[in-house]
Amino acid sequence: MSTTASCYELCDLDDIADPGSRGFELMLGAQPPQRLFVVRKGGILAAYRNRCPHTGAPLEWLPNQFLDLDNSFIQCAIHGALFRPEDGYCLRGPCVGQSLEPLALEVVDSRIRVRLQPGYRLPAEG
Repeated sequence: MSTTASCYELCDLDDIADPGSRGFELMLGAQPPQRLFVVRKGGILAAYRNRCPHTGAPLEWLPNQFLDLDNSFIQCAIHGALFRPEDGYCLRGPCVGQSLEPLALEVVDSRIRVRLQPGYRLPAEG
């Protein structure tokens, strides 16, 4: 078994505006496609599993639209919960105090990659 993390290339850094966001589906072996998203805001670049901690539903209200109208917070389309872009912590809504599931990112030669540790498995979609 490998002890090095696996990297999955997502897109070019310039493909995501600042502020902006973009959703992705990641294939991990035999698992069903897993949804995740990257948010970029004021120098923050973060990736999260695309799943609300309250309902388990995807967060975006339009394709690649994870930020609220002011581009200040990540917003759940189902119930309007607001999450901080920098750490996914919920500030408002039924899941206050919970957080989105973060994923490690790296940027290599202007390409955004999600970095998963050996044996990492996203939980089954709900």
